[in-house]
Amino acid sequence: MSKITSIPRFSELPLDPSHPPHSAWHLWGEDDQLGCLNHRTPERVVAAAKEIKTGVSIGLNWELHQMCVPPFYRTKLKHELFAISDFANDDRIEINTQTSTQWDGLRHWAFPDSRLYNGVPLKEVRENTSSRLGIHGETLAESLTEWAKKGIVGRGVLIDYYGFARKRDSSFEPWSYHKITVSQIEAISKEKGIQFRPGDILFLRTDRYENMTEAELTEIMGKSEYQYPGLEGSLTSMEWLWDTHFAAVAGDNPGFEAWNAGLGVSADTEGIRMHETLLSGFGLPIGELFDLEELAKECERQQRWTFFVTSEPLNLVGGVGSPPNALAIF
Repeated sequence: MSKITSIPRFSELPLDPSHPPHSAWHLWGEDDQLGCLNHRTPERVVAAAKEIKTGVSIGLNWELHQMCVPPFYRTKLKHELFAISDFANDDRIEINTQTSTQWDGLRHWAFPDSRLYNGVPLKEVRENTSSRLGIHGETLAESLTEWAKKGIVGRGVLIDYYGFARKRDSSFEPWSYHKITVSQIEAISKEKGIQFRPGDILFLRTDRYENMTEAELTEIMGKSEYQYPGLEGSLTSMEWLWDTHFAAVAGDNPGFEAWNAGLGVSADTEGIRMHETLLSGFGLPIGELFDLEELAKECERQQRWTFFVTSEPLNLVGGVGSPPNALAIF
């Protein structure tokens, strides 16, 4: 990782006019494969550990089989248990890493010109000629599997928009296309006394798919205009995410940002699909389908919305995504 003295503002991106709009390529070096995880410094992890005061831990992972109707035509979990002797058992599983709770890695979504973070060609990934940008997070300079071996750890911050909306936003309907704005997030953070810090891991709660029956899920997932709520796709949102210096972001919906299947973006004039800019422009990991219900309850019980987070993705060389194996510790 290159030593840098300051992080440029969003308005200063890209750093090179030949790079895609709003991208931060080469900020941490031409060979960097960690992106915004570079905000996760040892000093910030030590500071985040001070969030541990009561010892209560909350798992943030769905059960692997729980999404009985996977979004975007993905496959369900296959689980087989078998005997290896008269008295011993093994099992094998087959999963799509995008079906249950997951981190989107930096191989997941390229810019329209087929370039991934720091200019890695999409063709290189699809032809499997290197493992660059894999979920294991190899850095050429250190030859370390950073994502898997050092983990995604730091201070987590919960923005419980669902709890806020039940009291304040009468227009909010879970499982509909609904844009959560930066101004609403700032209102929630002010109400809860949250002050964001560089290296934070943001969690955005909108509601849970687990609350629905299989019949309800099948009906919603089968619609041609598949929709869900999330952060508004806009330049304002991207500017706030970058300038706040998050290490990673996550939500309890299938994509973190608000989604309208027919458009892929907002129906208004500024509608922007943010996935490629967050992943391939910023190098910002996106978590999806996180289980945030018990987390929200514990935050409410303790009247604090910050906590320590530890997540160790699979050490899968060249992987696109991974279950997070995530815990929040209070």
